[in-house]
Amino acid sequence: MIDRYHLRYFLAVVDTGNFSRAATACNVTQPTLSVGIAKLEQGLGRTLFHRTNRRVELTQAGAALLAHARAIEAGFTAAEREAAGAVSVPTVRLGILTTVPRRWIERFLLGWQARGGGERLEIVEGNERDLRTRLARGRIDVALTILRDDADRAAGRSIASEGYSLALSASHPLAGRGRLRAEDLVNEPMLVRRHCELLPETSRFFTARGVRPFFSARTTSDDKALAYVRSGIGLTVMPDGFSEQGVVRVPLEDFAFRRDLWLVPARQSEARVPIFDALAEALASSLQS
Repeated sequence: MIDRYHLRYFLAVVDTGNFSRAATACNVTQPTLSVGIAKLEQGLGRTLFHRTNRRVELTQAGAALLAHARAIEAGFTAAEREAAGAVSVPTVRLGILTTVPRRWIERFLLGWQARGGGERLEIVEGNERDLRTRLARGRIDVALTILRDDADRAAGRSIASEGYSLALSASHPLAGRGRLRAEDLVNEPMLVRRHCELLPETSRFFTARGVRPFFSARTTSDDKALAYVRSGIGLTVMPDGFSEQGVVRVPLEDFAFRRDLWLVPARQSEARVPIFDALAEALASSLQS
């Protein structure tokens, strides 16, 4: 027999990534949680987790159980709210790549609020790897992220495609050029966007052309990167969507990289999130306008 607490323990391990944090989230000791998971596995006759010293991963049986466990827990929660007289509001957990421009997201959220569909959005930020892991574990419902593998695109929807170029201060002497070569930047201080998904390729591009610049700043914030560029202390490579007053974008010769942003549902879902198409249309409209 499966009790509700078994499923809550199971979901806590999935959401936190290990037994220790899951026990804390459930306000029980780790041995108690481990016994509960063992009882669940015994009752199902299946192993639900691959356990290692560093991490816990779902087995095939665990992945199959995940969507059902979330649905059952959501049903319990809705029943409790209804019994208490509360109105149940559907929540969609939307993962957003950290390198998506702030103005795009703000424009999307304003449009989504104006739509008034009744759904509640929970925004979860992460890098490409974070969002992929959260999707696989069912910790988010959909993600706005980069897809590099064509096989992952079957269930998703293309939202936007953009290239990369140099970001310079509008007062920079090179800002008026129509195109720049790597060699033009030999003596230019540059900024490092540590979270950039194209960082290895960018480094190799400049190194191969003998450009080893002085780095005036390193940051994981695109807002700060734009502020540094605007102040004139350096320049950097960014996706084209980052356009701000006081910042000029200039193409970099032979730097032909692009990124494709997709909206992707969690793999464990038996069907796409009910409002998937509405989300996709709203995001595409915001990002491409």
